Amino acid sequence: MAVDNPIHRSEENPNYSDPTRSIQNEFEVGLFFHLLRKSLWWVLFFFLIAISLSLLYLKYTPPMYTSSSVIQIKNSNNASRVLKMDELYDNNGISSDLEILRSKEFIKKVIGTLPFEISYFNEGEILIHESYRTAPYEVNAIVKDSSFFGQRIYVDFKGLNNAKLSYLSKGALIEKEFSLDENIVLQELDLTIRITDFERIKNVGGALSNDEYFFIVNDKEKLVGTLMNRLKFRIVNEAANSVEISFEDGSPSKAADFANAVAFQYINYDLERKIESSDRILKFIENQIQEVFERLKSSETSIQEFKIDNKLSQSEDFTSVNLDRLHVFEDQLVKLEMEESLLNEIKEATSRKDKSVDVYNLLPILSGTQFESSLSKQIAGLHDVMIQKEQELFEVTPSSGRVTSLNEQITIQRKILSASVLSLQRKINNRKDNLQARISEIEGTFSGLPAKELLFSRLKRSFAINEKFYTLLIEKKAEYSITKAGIVPESTILEVAESPRIPTSPVSSQVLLVCLSLALIISVFLVLIRYVLFNDISSIGEIVRLTQSPIGTLGIVPRFKENIPVSQLVVDKKPKSVLAEAFRTIRTNLQFINNQKGSKTISITSTISGEGKTFVAINLAGIIAFSGKRVIILDLDMRKPKIHLGFGVGNDKGMSSLLVGMDEIENCVNHSELENLHFITAGPTPPNPSELIINGKLDEIIKTLYESYDVVIIDNPPVGLVTDGLYCMQISDYPIYIFRAHYSKRHFVQNVDRIMSENKLKNLSVILNGADVSGGGYNYHYGYRYGYGYGYGYGYGYGGGYYDDEKKREGFWKRLREKFK
Repeated sequence: MAVDNPIHRSEENPNYSDPTRSIQNEFEVGLFFHLLRKSLWWVLFFFLIAISLSLLYLKYTPPMYTSSSVIQIKNSNNASRVLKMDELYDNNGISSDLEILRSKEFIKKVIGTLPFEISYFNEGEILIHESYRTAPYEVNAIVKDSSFFGQRIYVDFKGLNNAKLSYLSKGALIEKEFSLDENIVLQELDLTIRITDFERIKNVGGALSNDEYFFIVNDKEKLVGTLMNRLKFRIVNEAANSVEISFEDGSPSKAADFANAVAFQYINYDLERKIESSDRILKFIENQIQEVFERLKSSETSIQEFKIDNKLSQSEDFTSVNLDRLHVFEDQLVKLEMEESLLNEIKEATSRKDKSVDVYNLLPILSGTQFESSLSKQIAGLHDVMIQKEQELFEVTPSSGRVTSLNEQITIQRKILSASVLSLQRKINNRKDNLQARISEIEGTFSGLPAKELLFSRLKRSFAINEKFYTLLIEKKAEYSITKAGIVPESTILEVAESPRIPTSPVSSQVLLVCLSLALIISVFLVLIRYVLFNDISSIGEIVRLTQSPIGTLGIVPRFKENIPVSQLVVDKKPKSVLAEAFRTIRTNLQFINNQKGSKTISITSTISGEGKTFVAINLAGIIAFSGKRVIILDLDMRKPKIHLGFGVGNDKGMSSLLVGMDEIENCVNHSELENLHFITAGPTPPNPSELIINGKLDEIIKTLYESYDVVIIDNPPVGLVTDGLYCMQISDYPIYIFRAHYSKRHFVQNVDRIMSENKLKNLSVILNGADVSGGGYNYHYGYRYGYGYGYGYGYGYGGGYYDDEKKREGFWKRLREKFK
């Protein structure tokens, strides 16, 4: 009978395992937890590694400490409130103060108050610790080569008076021994070293310490950038203008010192800035007072000389009316002259070559004038753009686009401010011309008066103008002096930074949580990968779901927990075991397939070797023999016979001998320990097993055996590897297909569908072998093992893998390795 050989079709080859198996539409929760339990050792291993890595990370990662101080920024002037004067200092809110705190120049001033020029370190086997304010020696250095900044210079104390320096210079190791009381002159720098803690340098017994010391001379510019990256500001309460200053460093005391230094330096800086502004205003007023005083003195001298020359004592009555009008106009003229001088001062300040505008100097000048509302905002806006430009220069180069854009804005602001000042100056000049015209008109009324009286009136008017201007300047000087005296550091440190005891990083709980989370993710990923790649048949129900053919299910054969070397009869040794009951169930279910009277043929096969078809054939035959029926087993797996091994007999004659007509049935039948169970072995391996099975002789042998036996069980070769067993499956009353739990692949079910479709098989039933009924639907194990790999193109042979009775029990580590596999 011609049957397609599946070996010739790669897509149907049972040894080909598609790693991208089709996943069920529904998630198999039971399978997932089964794989999770099988991966438990890996999960424990991942968590153990995670805990170990977290401990190593915590041990060998330098801790970082954060210290914080809180400052309340407040700008007020008590003297200004007493005198009911306008505030001399513009208040742009807390944002402008924060920009000052973040500025590079301000950080430079802070660094100048701390011992940051040289950093001292103590080098251990793995970690390096900074010895801030705790180094047992002190270094004073003058760097002659700027490239030497940041270079490690090791100090090895040879005694309490001698030491050796070692450092790298242009790739070469430089070493120099010196005395601690001498000045050390090197090519790159000059320095002196002085021991400050002799007990640290030597041990109690007098021996020198094994600690390895080194120091670094810091570049101030680079140090500013490094410290600014670790300095943070946070507005605690915007309404109260309170700001938190926090700094992170590997040294707790250094973090606290720097945070406090920023707070104290800001208070000093704010106070110095206000005092400097007041000094410049007072200097301007002093200059104006001196100039007006000279003019007043000259006017007073002129009047005195005129009176002496003309012997006058009182001459104001004849011109009282016109003089009053003149006084009003002249007062206005004085104010315009003052305003003009103020505008000139502003114009000069905004047109300086250094392109800087000090808003704290200009705004007080405008205080109380009519220009305060129109020019203050423009000056403050120009000042803000300049601050923004300075901030950008910390991050980008002067030629960058952002800086160029800010320069254009500054130029525009200056032009707008200059245009505003020019416009105001024109208005003042127009008003002055108008007042001069009116004064000239009034003076014209005096043309009829005597010349001396007119001259005397002009002298008095000039004196009155200078006197009022002088008095005004004296009052302003007193006001600004009082205002200056009222300048006190209003900003207050609400919380002083302290040396922290607990590091902010790494945080033990966070590191452990992250490592454990990674272990959990890897574990879940491993189980999911095993779930996706899982291609084994795990339950009888899975076979039913995967098949497309109407197959029956006879039942499952539980795992036999004892080790057996080969497939053999075990139901007779433990007739009340779960295994025996499983075969009784299969025997009962066979009656539902075909219950007609007469002898029956049971043909058993599988996809590949090792799935347990011989074991099922032998024990199914034994359980049927227990019922009183006469049973005979035929071993037609002539390429790899096993029946003779299971019963412990020879294989010199058997089915191959009968099929070629070289022997008689009576001579080939062997008797087992059971009374009703006989068997015929495979016999010598023929070169053409397939042809022998289909030559017609097999049908005659079966008919002859029907005369003596009730059931003929045929152990066929695997139909997934060779086609020898297909004919027997077609002619048998009970064709049975064997799968083995967690051994047979899922695509083996497709082989069953193909066989039933191509060979018109009917009543095909399946048995799941090797199931662990005590471990749930997915927890199947096997106590026996079979060889794998048929020859004839696929390595047919006895590739074994059986348990040997003489093999020693596996040790703990070997079992552990099996778990990880």
